[in-house]
Amino acid sequence: MSEREYIEQEEIFSQVLRAGRRTYFFDVRATKAGDYYLTVTESKKFTHDDGSFHYKKHKIYLYKEDFNEFNEMLAKATSYIIDEKGEEVISDRHQKDYQKPSEEVVTEEEKKSTESFTDIDFEDI
Repeated sequence: MSEREYIEQEEIFSQVLRAGRRTYFFDVRATKAGDYYLTVTESKKFTHDDGSFHYKKHKIYLYKEDFNEFNEMLAKATSYIIDEKGEEVISDRHQKDYQKPSEEVVTEEEKKSTESFTDIDFEDI
């Protein structure tokens, strides 16, 4: 079998999810025995200072015997996240004015009042 025939045989079904700098590929592939399995690939683009770029890829393989448990665990994990944090996306990347809860927000008025504050020592009284 030529390389081209092998590649055509491998491309059974594909879906692409573009998400910012990341792209997710869901590809159905065939084993040598003709059974199907799923590969999920995360591809992330990195840009260098000179303008050139490269991609880092991470891939997982899922076989039919693991589909049910994988789907159950994925559903539980995603439901937990939504139940605990809601569907609103909170991150520096998505909201420019986002501040971590531990960060204190200081207004301009508060800044001015602390600038004119004079530290008084008990010996001064």
